[in-house]
Amino acid sequence: MDMLWNGWGDPARATPLPDTVTGLLRELLGVTPRAAAPLPLEEIGVPAPPLDADARRALEAAVGQRARDVRTDAESRIRHTRGKSTPDLLRMRAGDVTDTPAAVVLPDGHDEVLAVLAACAEHGLALVPFGGGTSVVGGLAPGREGAFVALDLRRMNRLLDLDEVSRTATLQPGLRAPEAEALLAEHGYTLGHFPQSYEWATVGGFAATRSSGQASAGYGRFDEMVLGLTLATPRGTLDTGRAPRSAAGPDLRQLVLGSEGAFGVITSVTVRVRPAPEVRRYEGWRFASFDEGTAALRRLAQDGPRPTVLRLSDETETLIGLAQPDAVGASLERQDAGCLAVVGFEGTGEDTAHRREGAAEILRESGGTFAGEEPGERWAHGRYSAPYLRDALLDAGALAETLETAALWSRLPALYAAVREALTATLTAAGTPPLVMCHISHVYENGASLYFTVVSAQGEDAVAHWTRAKHAANDAILAAGGTITHHHAVGTDHRDWYVREAGPLGVEALRAVKRSLDPAGLLSPGVLLPAD
Repeated sequence: MDMLWNGWGDPARATPLPDTVTGLLRELLGVTPRAAAPLPLEEIGVPAPPLDADARRALEAAVGQRARDVRTDAESRIRHTRGKSTPDLLRMRAGDVTDTPAAVVLPDGHDEVLAVLAACAEHGLALVPFGGGTSVVGGLAPGREGAFVALDLRRMNRLLDLDEVSRTATLQPGLRAPEAEALLAEHGYTLGHFPQSYEWATVGGFAATRSSGQASAGYGRFDEMVLGLTLATPRGTLDTGRAPRSAAGPDLRQLVLGSEGAFGVITSVTVRVRPAPEVRRYEGWRFASFDEGTAALRRLAQDGPRPTVLRLSDETETLIGLAQPDAVGASLERQDAGCLAVVGFEGTGEDTAHRREGAAEILRESGGTFAGEEPGERWAHGRYSAPYLRDALLDAGALAETLETAALWSRLPALYAAVREALTATLTAAGTPPLVMCHISHVYENGASLYFTVVSAQGEDAVAHWTRAKHAANDAILAAGGTITHHHAVGTDHRDWYVREAGPLGVEALRAVKRSLDPAGLLSPGVLLPAD
């Protein structure tokens, strides 16, 4: 099944906002219903594909003369236009298809990817890898003019190898996360990677963006799971990784992880896997303040025992109920909402019980009050629902978007305050005071990630409105010592701030890599680095 073309996920799961939330939007933020309904897909006008006959024949030859796997029809091209950020969806709903690919090509293996790259080089076509289409940072729209091909990797969706002695699996990049988990579960294993985009995102996308899952406290980030990668480039094949750790020079895997298709197309990923957990338990803890809860999370992250899932919503997010997306608005009448932490444990029965008991002692010592299993179980039930809520907010005429960052523990309070202030000041000055919510989404021994959700009225030009606020937040992030992105990747939206974060010499080194692997600059131009 394809994802909704102008929204998130399965259209059957879209639900309207509760009356309490609609009233809050109107009374607190001045949100009014949208002026016009989104255009239906069949009414979107798409220009004829700028692909000449020779180029099409070359692409068909590259995929074994399967004409059906070189698609130039309007619907296929629309469904591969941009990603799923709020600006992406607003533009799609308005019928803006300026970033539509000339063709969608579906290869069936590494050699076919190499052949498609050769065909694109011969005919001067840019190429953008397309996995689940879940990018929220402009990672699927090339940052230069000209025809480009969307390389849809859905046919490359196999489990290539399972090494049960080493506990590793080699997966193709087009495997969606649920498919990967199902294949591994047949053998008793799990990858343990469950980002909010889990139901639609792919293995290749996880590697290309340095994804981080909601259970990262226990299983780690995706880049920590990767032992090896195969990369198809216009210059040939790059194979990286043959051991769990090595001192044989700089780790070339790190050039591929997070490269977002700018250096090549990931065609296989070897990851470590773990036995599927016997027990999964999620529970809630309440703290009087975000500062108090943050201190408790830091104790667990640094001294243990570390839960598998560890998250903390600030006062506003807790009050609204965004920690449990399927129960938004349920906490509005509470006067003691405080800050809700979701704590989860996965593993064997003995290990889970031991860590849960130790964590509970630390949380109580840190001022936490046990809220029972219901808040944790509700979070687990609705953990992939937030993007559907975002769509419902857009339907109601609100502007709703997210951004995230990370910093050392010592810098976290100032970073939290700076981003909130930047968003609030910018949107209020534009006449649309926002609701700014935040949670700690991932923890480490030395720091943590902050994930912000912003809701306001749309203003006259919602895309321009959000762009100004986002730029102000990006400036605040760098000024406060945070990284421009923790797990959403760079794309085109973060690119200029990533250049500042990396510094001139760092950018020069990355450009040298790109020139070596992609001398014509055909791969995802303008993504990650400015196009030459």
